[in-house]
Amino acid sequence: MKSSPGHRETADAGHAGVSDNMMNKKSPHKNHKSSLSPNSKVLMQRNIVGCRIQHVWKEGGGHVMWKGTVLDQVPVNPSLFLIKYDGFDCVYGLELHKDERVQDLEVLPDRLAAKPRASDGSLADTMIGRAVEHMFETEEGPKEEWRGMVLARAPIITTWFYITYEKDPVLYMYQLLEDYKEGDLRIMPDSNDSAPSEREPGEVEESLVGKQVEYAREDGGKRTGMVIHQVEAKPSVYFIKFDDDFLIYVYDLLKTS
Repeated sequence: MKSSPGHRETADAGHAGVSDNMMNKKSPHKNHKSSLSPNSKVLMQRNIVGCRIQHVWKEGGGHVMWKGTVLDQVPVNPSLFLIKYDGFDCVYGLELHKDERVQDLEVLPDRLAAKPRASDGSLADTMIGRAVEHMFETEEGPKEEWRGMVLARAPIITTWFYITYEKDPVLYMYQLLEDYKEGDLRIMPDSNDSAPSEREPGEVEESLVGKQVEYAREDGGKRTGMVIHQVEAKPSVYFIKFDDDFLIYVYDLLKTS
């Protein structure tokens, strides 16, 4: 059983060889120029989506090795890749070929996880786009309930699902079919609040993908970023990559507008 998403920062800091700056939500990564090795230049010409990779993360005089799977290349910002690193539940967004802190990038020969069984298809379709209650262990022992929404099957590693939570609107990945079968995931009944808004015949909702956004923080500061993806199962829900962060945030922009 997994620790809850809210323990992400604590768990990350305890991971062997973790750079605190890499996993810090506020870590700025602006104005970093690329110093590419010959191997990295070759990889720039290769489609690495779906590949297992490893690279050194070098910052502040220290360096650590990271391994993970490249899930996607963002169409509206092709230099940005979505990555699931081993040992972490969040999806990270990095400009692998541009950020000078990413060094010695290489593709591994590792095999990816097996594809889902056909018998799981119906259950998967049922949970996508639905509100759920997800149970996690706590440090004290009893399970803790997290309310969230299942967004989609994850690309590449399709036995996993994208999910986000009301208490922590960040993009996570979990093997939700296993959690459901073990009784740790409950699909909530549909409510009228989740029904799509009525549109006139032939009316098309404008997508916000590719738009620049500005977010006002509680301390009065502002964050800027880009809308990088629209959730097919919930078209008012979008993924946002902020300029000062490695994580991918998930917001219902219809509710926040």
